[in-house]
Amino acid sequence: MPAPENRFKSALASGQVLYGCWAGFADPYATEVLSTARFDWLVIDGEHAPNDLRTVMAQLQVLEGRQSQPVVRLPMGETWLIKQVLDAGAQTLLIPLVESAAQARDLVRAMRYPPQGIRGSGAALARASRFSDIADYTETANAQVCLLVQVETRAGLAALDEILGVEGVDGVFIGPSDLAADMGHLGNSAAPPVQAAIRDALGRIAASDKAPGILATDPDTARSYRDWGAQFLAVGIDVVMLARAARAAMRQWRDG
Repeated sequence: MPAPENRFKSALASGQVLYGCWAGFADPYATEVLSTARFDWLVIDGEHAPNDLRTVMAQLQVLEGRQSQPVVRLPMGETWLIKQVLDAGAQTLLIPLVESAAQARDLVRAMRYPPQGIRGSGAALARASRFSDIADYTETANAQVCLLVQVETRAGLAALDEILGVEGVDGVFIGPSDLAADMGHLGNSAAPPVQAAIRDALGRIAASDKAPGILATDPDTARSYRDWGAQFLAVGIDVVMLARAARAAMRQWRDG
C-alpha cells in the first residue's frame, strides 16, 4: 500500500484554481466547523497562531476525509520541525520567508527520504504511516509531499527566478503584508508599488511550472490576484471572520 495521494498537490498539478482559508484558532473543533464551508484548502497556521505539534496533529485528524485539504504553515523551515509534522501526517507545508534558491533546496531535501533528501526514517511509529500499516510508506512518501514557499521580501523577489528553478518546489506563495512592510508600506499592501510587485511576481510564477498563491480577504483584491494568475488563493481568515461577525452583531443592537 502506498502513501495516501496528496489531493491538494494533484489538484495544483492539474491546473485547478483552489480557494482556501486560514485556520488560526489552533483548535480542532473550530477547524472542523470551518471545514463544513468546503474550502478547497485550509492553512493550519503555526507562524502567527498558537499552534504546536499536538494541536496541528489534532487538526489533521479532523480534516482527514474532508474536502478541505490541510496545509501546515510552520514558523520556520527547520529540518527537525519539518520531520515532526510530516510524521504527524502533514503532506503539504507552507514555509515562510524564503529568500534564496539554496534555502528552497534545503527545504526540498528536508521533506524527502534519502537518497533525495535527509528526512529521518522513523516512520514505523508515525501517524503518517498509520503506525506501520502502510508497509511501503517510506518508499512512496516522497512523491506525495508538497512544498509551498513564501516569498515576502525584496530579497525574495530578487531571487524569485532562481527559486522557480528549484525542482521539488510545488508552489510559491506571495506574502502581501510582509512584502508591503519590507517595501516601506507597513500595513498597506494596497500601495501601488506593492501591487505592481505582486502582479509581476504572480505573473512570473504562473509562467513557470510552479503554482502561484496569495492571501486576500477583500473580494475585489482577491479577484484581481486571481486574474493576475493566483492558483491557490486564500480568501478568508477564521479569526477575523468571527471577530467581524461578532462586532457587527453587537453594533446592530448597540446602535439600534
